[in-house]
Amino acid sequence: MSRLSLNQETVRQWSLPELAEGCAKAGVPGVGLWRAPVQEYGVGRAALLLRDAGLMVTSLCRGGFFTAADPAERKTALADNRLAVEEAAALGTDTLVLVSGGLPPGSKDLSGARERVADALAELGPYAAERGVRLAIEPLHPMYAADRCVVSTLNQALDLAERFPAEQVGVVVDTYHLWWDETVAAQIARAGAGGRIAAFQLADWVTPLPEGALLGRGQLGDGSVDLRWFREQLDAAGYTGPIEVEIFNPRLWARDGAEVLAEVAARYREHVL
Repeated sequence: MSRLSLNQETVRQWSLPELAEGCAKAGVPGVGLWRAPVQEYGVGRAALLLRDAGLMVTSLCRGGFFTAADPAERKTALADNRLAVEEAAALGTDTLVLVSGGLPPGSKDLSGARERVADALAELGPYAAERGVRLAIEPLHPMYAADRCVVSTLNQALDLAERFPAEQVGVVVDTYHLWWDETVAAQIARAGAGGRIAAFQLADWVTPLPEGALLGRGQLGDGSVDLRWFREQLDAAGYTGPIEVEIFNPRLWARDGAEVLAEVAARYREHVL
């Protein structure tokens, strides 16, 4: 249980103080944070709150959205990502999760969009590394390629990351997005060999998916993903870092946060360890 981290979105109903108190009380040592609620609370206040609670911030989500073709939009995105890097550093996390961005309106050029992601990484990687933060490319399920993320597989994420030093750019292994890919074991081994695994996130795949699927992640053990298999693959690849549970699900948000956290911990023991 020493590696367990609770992503803030799993208990969206909790304020930051409630998150800090709940995790500390439950003995969960880490939290993954999202920028909007942290900004609303205040980055400095949030850092102090979590530090006083004895919690490690395992990641900050999210940067990215690099694929706009318009120069002004790209300039704005880069500025926002520099701010995200600074926020991650202030919170004490070394991992900024990136959702790369989808296709610009009217475009069908996936390869061109991915190259714009690479261009952004080239500019932001050194900036992040100087502040002790690594950019973590998260491949999203292919159903999101058009509107959210043109990086759909761990192979694609590694092809991008490996253009840059490992201390600047890594990858996220998220079971919800990668469970279907028959090459994922080989790619996890590749990522581990190159020191590229920046984060490991868990959620289950349940059907039927809600419209859009964005809020359809399942509680651990409720769906089709062999979560223990993924953990074993990450262990074999040499990853010893936090294991972050990130579930977007309105049914969880409608429940008592402490009850949800207790269930997450129990399912983690049952299906991951």
